Amino acid sequence: MSGERGVLDTNVLVHFDFHEGEDRLPEVIEVPAIVVAELAYGVPMAADPVEASRRANRLAQVTAWVDPLPFGQAEAMKYGELAALVKSTGRSPKPRRLDLMIAATAAIAGLPLYTENGDDFFGLKNVVEVVELPSPEDD
Repeated sequence: MSGERGVLDTNVLVHFDFHEGEDRLPEVIEVPAIVVAELAYGVPMAADPVEASRRANRLAQVTAWVDPLPFGQAEAMKYGELAALVKSTGRSPKPRRLDLMIAATAAIAGLPLYTENGDDFFGLKNVVEVVELPSPEDD
């Protein structure tokens, strides 16, 4: 395992194998409340009952396993800063709102953010450490 503590992005948790463990992740895993919200949103958005069940099981695993990092005033203020950084790169922060909230949570906690979508966090490297992981589809 790498590092001591780190924050996981939603996409990493979607592919996380609770039975095998993950040697590419930090020893102590933190999950933002925003990630739990994304997982919860994914359940009713599933195209079919089998996928909805799979997503519901993943949500149940995550909520039984972690005490999510909150999104409070400090994170909200950091979110505004990150949105401005994204805008300064010529990109719109609007479609990245949840990603920016997750990054803000990691930044306030002073922890690296592990993701399979590093491009979602382009322009933020001076504020939050982003650790890009390969997607299982890349294997």
